[in-house]
Amino acid sequence: MNRLGNSGIEVRPLMLGGNVFGWTIDEARSFQVLDGFAEGGFNFIDTADIYSRWVPGHPGGESETIIGRWMKQRGNRKQMIVATKSGFDMGDGKKGLSRKYILQAADASLQRLQTDYIDLYQSHTEDPETPLEETLGAYAELMRAGKVRAIGASNYSARRLEEALETSARLKLPRYESLQPQYNLYDREKYEKELEPICLRHGLGVIPYYGLASGFLTGKYRSAADASKSARGQGIVSKYLNDRGLRILAALDEVAKQYRATPAAVALAWLIARPGITAPIASATTVDQLKELFKAVELKLDAAAIEKLNRASA
Repeated sequence: MNRLGNSGIEVRPLMLGGNVFGWTIDEARSFQVLDGFAEGGFNFIDTADIYSRWVPGHPGGESETIIGRWMKQRGNRKQMIVATKSGFDMGDGKKGLSRKYILQAADASLQRLQTDYIDLYQSHTEDPETPLEETLGAYAELMRAGKVRAIGASNYSARRLEEALETSARLKLPRYESLQPQYNLYDREKYEKELEPICLRHGLGVIPYYGLASGFLTGKYRSAADASKSARGQGIVSKYLNDRGLRILAALDEVAKQYRATPAAVALAWLIARPGITAPIASATTVDQLKELFKAVELKLDAAAIEKLNRASA
C-alpha cells in the first residue's frame, strides 16, 4: 500500500482514470470497466468536474455522474477512494479557485457523485488571480464540514507548489498532500528536474497522469499510418513519433519480451518503481485493457531493466 502524503489515505499503486467515462465509452461500458477495476482488488478512481465538457453537447460532470450512479447501484462508496478536481472553466464564469467558487464546485461534485464526502479534492490548475490563503482557507472549510478528506494539486508549477506548501505551514491551513503532474517515460524532464525534489522533500504523494503518453507507450502508434486508427492518433504521432520515441518503444519491447508482458505494463511498472510515486493514472475502455494494466502492479523490474528504460528515454 502507498500513502497519499500525510493524509492517512492508503491505496494500491494503480489509479483508474475516469476521463473516458461518458466520452469514449458510454455508461454501460463504463460500469463494466469500473466493475472490473473493483473486482481486481483496486479502489482508487480519478475524475474531474470538467470531464467531458470538450464533447459537443456535454456541460461537464458526465464522468462524475457515471461514477456516482455506479457507486450508488453497487452500494460500495465506503470501499472506493474517489479523487476529483475543479478549477478549469465550466462556462458561465464557473472557474478558478476562489472561496466562493470552490465551495460551489465541491457541492456540485458531491451531488453528481451521490456522496457526502470527497476523499481527495484537487486544484485542477493554478489560479494566479486568487491568493493561495483564500484557496486553502476554502479547503479548510470543506474539511471541517466533513465534505473533503484531503486536498491535492494538479498541473502546478514548482514555484506555485512551493508557495502553496509554505502558505499552509505559515497560516496553519491544510496542505496539498498530493501532486498530479504529467509524467511518463517520454515526458520526464519537467517533473524530474523541478517537481520531484519538492514532492520528495515534503513527502507528497504523486499520481501522474498520461502515464502511457496518451497511448503512445502501448506501442500501437509506430508509424504515420497508425495515426488513422483513432481520433487522437494524429496528435500522438506528431508529438511522440521521433527518434527518441522510437528508441523508447524499442527498449519497452525488449523489456516486455524479457518479462512476458506488454509495453504498457512495463511503462507503468517503470513509473511505479520511481521514488515517491503513489499510483500512476491509467484509463481503460475495456475489461481486457484493464487486465493488462493490472499486470503492471505485479511486475517488479530489475535494476538492469530500469536502467535500459532510463537510458532510452534520457
